[in-house]
Amino acid sequence: MSRAELPSRRTLLTAAVVATVAGSAATASAAVPTTGATRPAAPGRAAARTVDHHAWTTYTDWRSGATAGTRAVAGLRPGLVIADAAGTTDYTDPHTGRTAAWEYATWTSPVHRLAVPSTEAIASWNAHTPEGTWIQIELKGAYSDGTDTPWYVMGRWAAGDADIRRTSVDDQGDGRSSVWTDTFAVDDAASGLRLASVRLRLTLYRRPGTRLTPTVWRLGVMGSDVPDRFTVPASAPGLAKELLVPRYSQEIHKGQYPEYDNGGEAWCSPTSSQMIIEYWGGRLSEEQLSWVDPAYADPQICHAARHTYDYQYAGCGNWPFNAAYAATFPGLQGVVTRLRSLTDLETLIAAGIPAITSQSFLKEELTGAGYGTSGHLMTVIGFTADGDVIANDPASDDNEAVRRVYQRREWENIWLRTKRYNASGKVVSGTGGVCYLYFPARPTPRQRKALAAVGVR
Repeated sequence: MSRAELPSRRTLLTAAVVATVAGSAATASAAVPTTGATRPAAPGRAAARTVDHHAWTTYTDWRSGATAGTRAVAGLRPGLVIADAAGTTDYTDPHTGRTAAWEYATWTSPVHRLAVPSTEAIASWNAHTPEGTWIQIELKGAYSDGTDTPWYVMGRWAAGDADIRRTSVDDQGDGRSSVWTDTFAVDDAASGLRLASVRLRLTLYRRPGTRLTPTVWRLGVMGSDVPDRFTVPASAPGLAKELLVPRYSQEIHKGQYPEYDNGGEAWCSPTSSQMIIEYWGGRLSEEQLSWVDPAYADPQICHAARHTYDYQYAGCGNWPFNAAYAATFPGLQGVVTRLRSLTDLETLIAAGIPAITSQSFLKEELTGAGYGTSGHLMTVIGFTADGDVIANDPASDDNEAVRRVYQRREWENIWLRTKRYNASGKVVSGTGGVCYLYFPARPTPRQRKALAAVGVR
């Protein structure tokens, strides 16, 4: 996403609640209101759970869904493939205007009852889509009043761009909920309406008359109900450790590839993704990078931008598209979730797992950043002895300047809050702890335990 302090589609996710907060704050000063703060739970009482992440990944999982032309495949990385197509359909790509016929098959997950009745939900997936194939991911939920949502398209995705243009779908809603690029959101969270359960549907496509097939290894959904808050409780430092993650600047790519949002400040997400992919050993071949202008440094960042670009959003900041890109590298998984505190990040760092976090802030709210942003991704790679956050921040002038140390209290607040004031003094939304996690397809026992501790399995 862009570093610029411009309107962001993320500010729309909780518009009704923002309006309520803004109305009550109209006569107040622009200072952070204490009434909006979240207080620690009372002694002896655990804080309420705010996130439920659920995924289908095993052979048993894939056999548990309703199938029409798909089948589960076993092995070290169980998945779902096309067996015999259920039918043929035409798809007109809205970004090219081309219409083509495709065979398809479907898989619909069992209903997952959310442990956290949710105001928002985000799907993420890991798949292999050889040329001539692509996938569609849909979400259908049941509201807390017993009624259902429509089937919402959460993404039409392919690893490459030869067959279709990777895309989110706008203008989806039923008057009670909407999809904003990659995020399902209840329109009026203050009403008390929540998403009580959810199921996902996969549609796998291939060129007619071939035996090609996508393979889907992971399909997940994160439901959350993070309380509205301008400030969050401070966590106590618990770890001093730094991971050796490659450092890449997005800024050295200014003006590169306007068709993929022009580089520079627009490429924080793919730049952060590529850092962690290479930390885990992911590398691109000369052949894969042969399309990049040889005059450009770090061509893998250009490649990441092209392969995370959402043609409807017109940018590289689609969260699930970044996680799906990471999982195209052999032996990697990627998910989108929310974490509760820096303690969760410390748990992951202790197990050797860095994280990509999403945050927005004014220049004066993060000492040493030197910029303000309506939405920015950076990579958390460790903690100092004092508990401060060590981040690879791609919003840096060059690769050497990418490593930053940010004050713990400031950083924790800008990442976890759901409400903030922008540069115009308007109340807008924050991301509430959103992060991407990339980790091995076969985690070590320690990694598996750390992931389970933050709700990812």
